[in-house]
Amino acid sequence: MPIRKYRRETSEISCCLKYVIFGFNVVFWVSGLIVLAIGIWAWTEKDINITKLNFLLLDPAFILICCGTITFLIGFTGSVGALRENTCLLGAYAIFLSVLLILEISLGTLAFILKDKGWIKDQATEGLRAFIIHYREDPDQQNLIDWIQEDWLQCCGIEGPKDWDSNNYFNCSSIAIGSREACGVPFSCCKRRPHELIKNKQCGYDVRKEGYNNDVSKIIYETGCVQAGEDWIERNLIIIMSVSVFLVFAQILGICFAQNLRADIYAQKSKWH
Repeated sequence: MPIRKYRRETSEISCCLKYVIFGFNVVFWVSGLIVLAIGIWAWTEKDINITKLNFLLLDPAFILICCGTITFLIGFTGSVGALRENTCLLGAYAIFLSVLLILEISLGTLAFILKDKGWIKDQATEGLRAFIIHYREDPDQQNLIDWIQEDWLQCCGIEGPKDWDSNNYFNCSSIAIGSREACGVPFSCCKRRPHELIKNKQCGYDVRKEGYNNDVSKIIYETGCVQAGEDWIERNLIIIMSVSVFLVFAQILGICFAQNLRADIYAQKSKWH
């Protein structure tokens, strides 16, 4: 009796492509969820009303919520769309990446055009001024500017330590009301001493007072954060450009992969019908 041989029908959907998209995006999904949870927790800990919050776009908790939401949505649509072979979710994933890519390219182009016109510098100045004025009002903003001054840029104020006069606690006129921080700067402006494990939180007291005996340049940073930021960008321009190109390439690759997987799914469905 002759043996019949049946040809196995091959799938049009690439398993490698499917699980590459799923694997990368499930990481973004979980990361976005964690960032979103941290942002919401930080926001609820403030115990303040959104209508009373000054400079909302500069608030670290609000930024974490926005970044976490965007990352979560992109990761969710990409991972679930790939795993379930859902063309609608994959289409949404490609659209999200495309919109994000257009926004990034637009912002990058705008920054390049406006860099010589002082607009970016003005915005950075206004942002730092808001941080200085509300330094004691919001712990998140306080921690952020402390990190900028102490760890990242190693600077003090906008153009220098004198900018801390904008804060009610550090203004020299606050001596009259008994502020111990009057005519001083935050501890994050102080230079770390050799072998100093824990920084003295009072190191910035009285450093802007007339007749201060010590050499201020040995105690605090005298470079403003705007100038320090410009210097940092110039020193790391190649790294910044490389990271930007990599991110753009990765997003374009993600869009292409999603569209290829969608095409494979449609090809498989056409075989069934």
